[in-house]
Amino acid sequence: MSATAAPAPKAPPDWPALAADIRRWGEALGFQDMGISGTDLAVEERRLLDWLAAGRHGAMDYMARHGTTRARPAELVPGTIRVITARMNYRPPAARASGDVLADPTKAYVARYALGRDYHKVLRGKLQRLAGRIRAVIGDFGYRVFTDSAPVLEVALAARSGLGWQGKHTLLLTREAGSWFFLGEIYTDLPLPVTPPQTAHCGSCSACIDICPTAAIVAPYELDARRCISYLTIELRGSIPEDLRPLIGNRVYGCDDCQLCCPWNRFAQDAAETAFAARNGLDNADLVALFAWTEAEFSARMAGSAIRRIGYECWSRNLAVGLGNAPGSAAIVAALEARADDPSALVREHVAWALRQHGED
Repeated sequence: MSATAAPAPKAPPDWPALAADIRRWGEALGFQDMGISGTDLAVEERRLLDWLAAGRHGAMDYMARHGTTRARPAELVPGTIRVITARMNYRPPAARASGDVLADPTKAYVARYALGRDYHKVLRGKLQRLAGRIRAVIGDFGYRVFTDSAPVLEVALAARSGLGWQGKHTLLLTREAGSWFFLGEIYTDLPLPVTPPQTAHCGSCSACIDICPTAAIVAPYELDARRCISYLTIELRGSIPEDLRPLIGNRVYGCDDCQLCCPWNRFAQDAAETAFAARNGLDNADLVALFAWTEAEFSARMAGSAIRRIGYECWSRNLAVGLGNAPGSAAIVAALEARADDPSALVREHVAWALRQHGED
């Protein structure tokens, strides 16, 4: 009986060709750009530790709790040697102009990224599909998908993978599309070739530093989250410091000022993904109307939205601050007085402050 010949060993993948395929597959899924980085983030780790030591993370205890894990991908996902990065435009094409909303103090300004559906689910689903496409070609491999959902230094990885550079406001910038986009990652054990980083192109511009309403950008590339409106209205769960409340204006969820003034955003592109279209009229909503929502209405209307994550209490707190900063009117005072005895002590405190701004003790 003749011996059966052993099967020939499978040839390793053509890694450069696979990297090119990943870019092509990613673009077919709706991503505007893809890149691949290594995992050496030693420089960024030092900056992170200095930032934490200065207390600039505020009440975001999870930032300190995960510590260096953010800068060490292989500690978060053992076996990781490469990170596939992706970006996707999110600016809603038909939304009312940001400047017009900010200029009308009776309106509620919501950061453009939060006007549509929750980006976490949208990007995560597409990245999972991309990973499935890779598996279909090469077989099983180690990976994990992230979209602002774990201790990941997204901007640093995106910059190292050639998607852009970190601007002075700490966001990622590109010459082709400004900064109005989401980022996502696939941590993997595949030895893909890395893409070269871009050079920075902020030059001597300080527009983002100069425009920040609360002076949260304390120096180029240095953000004090404790003063950032996005932190105050989204991450902070307690009382907003009184000295910062007047500076928030009508920004009730996040802030886009540093992006709105950036010269590179004249090249920004609207979202092609329909999930990011403005919903519930949040691109042009009245503060009074939103403040009248019950908790049940908030839960129903914000279903599938990133805004729902902060909860009704913080949403109401933010709206109370916006109403306190709005021009005095009978409608605004009546809206505040209607919730002066709100069940939430946090809301009551901010309503009382807002009424004082209108001369109502």
